[in-house]
Amino acid sequence: MKIMKCLSLAAMVILLVSCNNNGAAQKPIKTELDSVSYAIGMDVAKNVKASFDDFDNELFIQGFTNVLDSTDILIDATIAQQVVRTYFQNKQKEDAIKSQEAAAENKEAGEKFLAENKTKEGVQTTASGLQYSVLKEGTGEKPTTASKVKVHYHGTLIDGTVFDSSVDKGEPAEFGVTQVIKGWTEGLQLMNVGAKYKFFVPSSLAYGANPRPGGVIKPNATLIFDVELLEIVK
Repeated sequence: MKIMKCLSLAAMVILLVSCNNNGAAQKPIKTELDSVSYAIGMDVAKNVKASFDDFDNELFIQGFTNVLDSTDILIDATIAQQVVRTYFQNKQKEDAIKSQEAAAENKEAGEKFLAENKTKEGVQTTASGLQYSVLKEGTGEKPTTASKVKVHYHGTLIDGTVFDSSVDKGEPAEFGVTQVIKGWTEGLQLMNVGAKYKFFVPSSLAYGANPRPGGVIKPNATLIFDVELLEIVK
């Protein structure tokens, strides 16, 4: 089983770390095999840290050494793999429940924010639910779904957390009007070149329940963007 093999490798890493912590000098990397060995240790340690919120290093090492010595084994070898398999199955179920609860909370928070926001002066709401306010009007053409545009933008969550910003990067972005989230596709077509708008994008017009894994944007998050339409490229 892959998990058991990874944990066995991790036990070796922890044994070495334990020795180093007790005063032994770290072994230097001299050869290609040394580098590979060290890199595997790093990868296994990273996987263990990602898989467990809490972990008993002493019992981990004890299980490893007991099997090597064939003495004082506390769990029957025939059920050891099932113990690990069951743990991860239960953890996966718990994580799924937590994810669903967080997504529901994000949706509720977003809906509450938008309900309050639409009553503010200058905020307009389209039929789709997109909200926007005009920070500066433009005088140029309006893009269409066939257009490619150059924009500056600054994106935050409703709590003010910045998740992406061409302004912070110091370089505008270029993309097709239909190559972005639905809220942007709709909002950009409301703008004239030179305009700067603020978009308040409900999750249904953003990334919904499936944002990029591991990113700042969580499932059902409502997003806010300051968008300046600099140019219609073509």
